[in-house]
Amino acid sequence: MDEALLDDKNVVVMKLLHYFITERKYNPIILQGAENEIWLENMDSDYKIIRIVSNHIHNVEQFEYDLYKTKHIVKKIKKKTLTMNMNVLSIFIDVRDSENITNNKNYDCISIESEKDIAKYDNVIEHFPDIIKKLTFNEEGMQLFIKITTDINKKNKKDQDEAEDIFKPRKPIITNILIFLNIFIYVSTLLFDRNGYILNKFCVYGPYIIRGEYYRLITGAFIHGNIFHLLFNCYALYVIGTQIESFFGKAKYITIYLVSTLFSSLLSIVISKYASIGASGAIFGLMGAMLYFGYHYRIYLGSVIKSQIIPLIIINLFIGFIFSGQIDNFAHIGGLIGGILISKALGVKYKSTKSDMINGWILTIILFVFLLVVANKFIV
Repeated sequence: MDEALLDDKNVVVMKLLHYFITERKYNPIILQGAENEIWLENMDSDYKIIRIVSNHIHNVEQFEYDLYKTKHIVKKIKKKTLTMNMNVLSIFIDVRDSENITNNKNYDCISIESEKDIAKYDNVIEHFPDIIKKLTFNEEGMQLFIKITTDINKKNKKDQDEAEDIFKPRKPIITNILIFLNIFIYVSTLLFDRNGYILNKFCVYGPYIIRGEYYRLITGAFIHGNIFHLLFNCYALYVIGTQIESFFGKAKYITIYLVSTLFSSLLSIVISKYASIGASGAIFGLMGAMLYFGYHYRIYLGSVIKSQIIPLIIINLFIGFIFSGQIDNFAHIGGLIGGILISKALGVKYKSTKSDMINGWILTIILFVFLLVVANKFIV
């Protein structure tokens, strides 16, 4: 059994698994019916799918069937992960005639007998320049097997701990505070019969903001016109805000909420001539944050984003355009854009790189300054 486990073909497979999982952050994909092949995914890599195929390929017809089967599976993965373009690298370990192995669009294929054969393929070296070095081990035999399995288990345990940390439920303290503030302000205006004064003093209205009343960019999001407006926004805030607060953490969550409110108000005063109130712009910002988060964790949330979040955004925007005189859809769009940009700037835990976050801050600041300039230039 040990000899079969440690034959040359299996050793190559183990080394490749070790490299792609521990060095390149690929994760195994569990597939039914995929025998003698291992699928790995990393949606942040140029090759989003790596296949290690130890099944014997003895002629062109068998290779073409393998390619057909691969495309069918990849099509399903694309739908689940909301990925339009997906490059796949298939590494064949047991091929009778390597001339039978050819590349197709988005489907690169190589045939190797040992790890040294990878050096023949420039496309692989270009994407993984350290692969030859990392496939070299001092250990042999059972020691090599133990090292590889130990390293892979450590990596899988680390990934599992990170996923549990991200998705474990947390108390929605900030969300509850925001809901309380919205309800408190609305009830206070009714009790003291100050609804008209509060609306006039704190709503989002371009001419007054340009004259120096910048606080309106934020305060307008905490004012609601009627009980149905309030209840709808509070319910949406509870459903979406609870998730964003859990995924991003409290500090990032309140930042996303306030920055989305700013972008919502700014785009509203730039395009709309009417006063605006309500938390819906900020809520659209939270939906934008959910989109950005879901993109990074689309292996877990791809179906939710596709079946719930995106349709919810589209339906609400459509309703906003139908009732354009009653609903400030430009505030919704501004909040959505602001939520996505500030989420990129703040970063997603365990996923975002420093360059991604820097680019996010640059884009956020550029758009914010642009909207300010346009608002000052055209609003009188």
